[in-house]
Amino acid sequence: MPTTTPHPLILASTSPYRRELLSRLGQPFQVVAPGVDETPLPGETPSALAQRLALAKAMAVAREHPKAVVIGSDQVADLGGKALGKPGTHERATAQLQAMRGQTVVFQTALAVVCIATGFSEVDLAPVEVKFRDLSDAEIATYLHREQPYDCAGSAKSEGLGIALLTHIHNDDPTALIGLPLIRTCRMLRAAGVPLLG
Repeated sequence: MPTTTPHPLILASTSPYRRELLSRLGQPFQVVAPGVDETPLPGETPSALAQRLALAKAMAVAREHPKAVVIGSDQVADLGGKALGKPGTHERATAQLQAMRGQTVVFQTALAVVCIATGFSEVDLAPVEVKFRDLSDAEIATYLHREQPYDCAGSAKSEGLGIALLTHIHNDDPTALIGLPLIRTCRMLRAAGVPLLG
């Protein structure tokens, strides 16, 4: 049985991937859409963009639910300093994967945990280094047809067929590439007063 906390837990995200990951911790939580503009600022680096958006998402929901512990997260694919977000369309996904083939890409996954009532606020970054195979146009087309990863940063859905695009993954938080770094999430929730293990 999960231990109850005086501060309800909210995931500031509509991502089904983050919802599934957070549910692994066995804590009751709500999902609230943050409604944040994800447009990069001029000159903003991919890591700075991810961290700003993670905090903005958490704060947008925390302002409406000041007693809650709110989790915000964002992921940006970093290709040589260029930010690649969710493609949204088949054409953009094709262009992203063509640009990334044979390249090393850093998926910058940022995490923010906020509770207005207690004054808790923390932001962390879990970079994941990924090497893409030298993909053919036919492989890219097959992958996109079968997986349709248009809501995934950089079009790489690693928990599905996207794993076949890669030669290696290097990181210290194994769920970060999917969208929510659970090791960091656990640490930050404990710091915010959420007793994960009673």
